[in-house]
Amino acid sequence: MLERRNPVKTFFSYLALVIWSSVVLVPLLWTLTTAFKNPIDVYRGPKYIPGIDFQGTFDNWKYFLIDQWQFFSAQYFNSITVAIFSSLLCIAIGSLAAYGLARFSYQYGKIQNKDIAFWFISQKILPPVVVVIPLYVMFQWLHIHDTRFGLIIAYAAFNLPFAVWLMRDYFLGIPSELEESALIDGCSRIQAFVRITLPLSAPGLVATFLFVLVFAWNEYIVALFLTQTLASQTMPILVAGQNAQRGPQWWGISVLTLVTIAPVTVIAVILERYISKGLLVGAVKG
Repeated sequence: MLERRNPVKTFFSYLALVIWSSVVLVPLLWTLTTAFKNPIDVYRGPKYIPGIDFQGTFDNWKYFLIDQWQFFSAQYFNSITVAIFSSLLCIAIGSLAAYGLARFSYQYGKIQNKDIAFWFISQKILPPVVVVIPLYVMFQWLHIHDTRFGLIIAYAAFNLPFAVWLMRDYFLGIPSELEESALIDGCSRIQAFVRITLPLSAPGLVATFLFVLVFAWNEYIVALFLTQTLASQTMPILVAGQNAQRGPQWWGISVLTLVTIAPVTVIAVILERYISKGLLVGAVKG
């Protein structure tokens, strides 16, 4: 027999959802409408209906996507290149480290696997600004400062602990008996990992990859210190640069924000099935 829902509880649940949806969607609506406003309409206050509250225009889009395309496309390409390659590098190294923590037992005195895994994730607590100056000096010495390669290495290092933590939990949810059967059939440990574990962990890999990709795509502090020219600057630097002497250029920031979030949003929609499966299955064991 189905349990009857409490109407009061249902009402407040939907009320909370509506309030939270407003908190999330209203800023996005403001950004969307501001991207089609003239500067004078922006300063008149929040107006949301084009043609009624304000006269819409495509001048802001034309300025960035046509007039300034040479500069805009360079930083956009840098963001795509750095985010994708740093995420792939992070997943490649992180999955191997996570597999080791999930399948082998390590002990150094009183330190065991769980302690090592916690040490990994504790590195995400460290603010990047704490190490960015030493990182700047080291990259200068290595001659990889102000390069896409330097950003890829830095982003992969910063996001690696998160990838290890997520993938370790996911590997723990895959029965080790499957790999043991492959070992009995003559596979090496690496072959069992590549042929058995990785295909089964595809949802976890996709979910982790997207999280790491978003972190790299939105990163600002490290890029601010490690880049100086269009050869390596990313989109967050371009967006922050719209803060001119006369104040923030909100119309330009809105256009750049929408263009920046579009690829990640499309990827998330396409891979939604893998993401939800990866998050649900990957955290069944600790």
